[in-house]
Amino acid sequence: MGGVTSSMAAKFAFFPPNPPSYNLVVDESTGKLTISGVPLKDNVNFDVLKIPTKRGNEIVALYVKNPSASLTVVYSHGNATDLGQMFELFTELSLHLCVNLMGYDYSGYGQSSGKPTEQNTYADIEATYRCLEENYGVKEEDVILYGQSVGSGPTLDLATRLPRLRAVVLHSPILSGLRVIYPVKRTYWFDIYKNIDKIPLVDCPVLIIHGTADDVVDCSHGKKLWENCKEKYEPLWLKGGSHCNLELYPEYIKHLKKFMSAIEKASQLRNESGHSRDESEPPRNSIDHREKSRPSMDLREKSRSSVDQREKSRSSVDQREKSRSSVDQREKSRASIECKEKPRASTDRRDKSRKSVDRPEKARNSTDQLDKARNSIDRFGDMMRSVALCNIDCFKPTASEV
Repeated sequence: MGGVTSSMAAKFAFFPPNPPSYNLVVDESTGKLTISGVPLKDNVNFDVLKIPTKRGNEIVALYVKNPSASLTVVYSHGNATDLGQMFELFTELSLHLCVNLMGYDYSGYGQSSGKPTEQNTYADIEATYRCLEENYGVKEEDVILYGQSVGSGPTLDLATRLPRLRAVVLHSPILSGLRVIYPVKRTYWFDIYKNIDKIPLVDCPVLIIHGTADDVVDCSHGKKLWENCKEKYEPLWLKGGSHCNLELYPEYIKHLKKFMSAIEKASQLRNESGHSRDESEPPRNSIDHREKSRPSMDLREKSRSSVDQREKSRSSVDQREKSRSSVDQREKSRASIECKEKPRASTDRRDKSRKSVDRPEKARNSTDQLDKARNSIDRFGDMMRSVALCNIDCFKPTASEV
């Protein structure tokens, strides 16, 4: 089922730039992998990585370093773009927000191998996050996941599996793939990136940014997601903003700075309160000794209760047997009386009445079967109509964006 969903997604949701906007080369002076085809600045320190995923692909990632950073952003970019086109924005965000930033290309995007599918993007972001942990020593509580447009899908999927995550930023996010092109009220099995179902499972603060004039993903998507957040942060609805120009608004970077400052302060307060609790905690050695002896007592209590339960069940079985025998005796005496007193005509009348009752029951069963068949046909028709809608290029960039 998941394979069918992913293949459908690949047909209508992913548009990697062709050809890619960058190439990978080896720097002769350092022997390290670097990126070509993009404007490089001398004061920007970054690593270019090739990361294997659990689905057998090798994706390209770009890690921009900021020496003053305490937080790291994992950026999942939007559709119809790649690392070469995002490079300048990544360096600017790292500088102005004072963060390290890890961006990556989905499978089939840029110089990443494989094909773009929903499941591959989940494996891509997971591999990127594991690389941060293993290669750079980044802790979960210092990570912010940032998802733009279709990138909100892998972002929220990973966020639901990281309970100590610092924060999430959703930039022009989608409720789900199907909801972009048709305002369905429920989630279907063939839908992709079911963000509306995952957002309530995210425990950390969530910032949502959306343009009010977005003609690709309507602003109602961002507002509905914000309503379903568990830990809401003040959203940013950019008046007149479209799908791909929100970074040009001064409020964009200003609100992001405010968000970063807020979550850093919240973390400091949490750490200070945690230290004060630890210092005021009384010694518990004597209590711990009693706690260790309690399990053996609990085991004896459990065995005792199990014996009592067996005894109770045995007595209840005996009572049921006695009641059953008395019922059998009454049934025998009742049967003998009925054989003596009731004529055969009454038996015939009972048989006729029973048949008349059976007829409407059969008719009712046939009616239920027809209803079930009609319902299944209706559901199949809805699914076929929805699948037909998936042929629309919902995520395809407009002429102005290309």
